[in-house]
Order: sequence, then C-alpha cells, then structure tokens
Amino acid sequence: MTTDSIAEQGSALPASDIQEIAGRIRQHRMRLGWTLDALASRANLSKSYISRLEDGDRQPSIAALLSISRALGISLGILLSDDASSRTFKVVRGDESPTVPGNGLVYQVHSGDFAGAVMQPLRITISANRTGEDLYRHDGEEWLYVLSGRLVVTIGDEKHTLEPGDSLHFDATVGHRLTADGGKDVEAILVASEAPKNLLKTYI
Repeated sequence: MTTDSIAEQGSALPASDIQEIAGRIRQHRMRLGWTLDALASRANLSKSYISRLEDGDRQPSIAALLSISRALGISLGILLSDDASSRTFKVVRGDESPTVPGNGLVYQVHSGDFAGAVMQPLRITISANRTGEDLYRHDGEEWLYVLSGRLVVTIGDEKHTLEPGDSLHFDATVGHRLTADGGKDVEAILVASEAPKNLLKTYI
C-alpha cells in the first residue's frame, strides 16, 4: 500500500482548511523552486496526487503530511498553522493545537511551527469504529504511548496489544496500522521523527 492510496481515503476537514493546507504546500514548494515532479519524487507521492492536493481537491492523511513536510524540510506544524515563526521554540497551548480528523483518527498537532524540527509530536484518538485493513508506510520512526483504552498495533505480520502506560518504538517504513480494541476509543501520544540516516546528514 503506497502513501498515495492511504491519503485518498476519507475527507473530514472543512473545505476552507483543506484550501489553506494546499496553499501552504504550494507556497513552500515554490519557495524551493521545485516542480510538482520534484516534490512528488522526494515525498514518495505521485505527481497527480500532489497536483490534486495543491488544488484543494483532496485531504491528505497524516502519513502524506509527514512525507510532504519532511520533503520540504519544514515541520508538520508549519503546514497546519498560519502562524509560522523563525523562533527555535514554540509553546503550544492545549486549545490552540491544530486538529486534523480523517480515516477514523483525530490528530492534535503539538509540534513547533519552525523549520528544521525533526520530531513531530501528536496526540491521537483512534475511534472504536475505525475499520479497514490498509497499512501506513512512511520514512522515519514512530514512538507510541497509550494514555487510555486498549490499542492493537499491527506491524508487518505481527500484532501487539498495548494497555495504558505501554509504549512502542518502531520503524515507520514497515507497514503499520492502529486499531482500538474492546469497543472503546484509544487516546495516545505519537512522536514521529526522521530516520537516523537523515538525522546524521545534519551533522556532516
């Protein structure tokens, strides 16, 4: 399953929010002087999908947003906020965190809206009604910490059940899926980051 096919599923954001995200993606792509092909290649997405996204015709999944923000060299917060800053820190108040619904998940973004951020911290809600067998794949790593509920994480051919207080650290290039167990929503903290090989490049 490619990131494209994952991103095509579902659309829950208001049209105005989708248009704002589309405009920021186009703005940062053009700032770098990249064509649609260039961004598509770096983000591992198709040119046609990037084009539809920039036209505001599609809502991207969190996997697509992470791939695009990494390709552009900016934080996820910059794509989702109109308050981009040149500061090297950001205080995020609970009632100010951008919320992105879609695909049976709700993400509350807690990352700083400054360029160069390699960690993308999110608070996520996995709906008990979420269905589907598609696996997410994207560059980097993820760390999960369960706050409430019972979470089943599928990684490749393996399944792991996490209770509140449990955590899981895994390679996000391996297909993975999050499923709420026991008929109740799951609340969790997810931190996504660049792959170690990409982090190494910033020091050499």
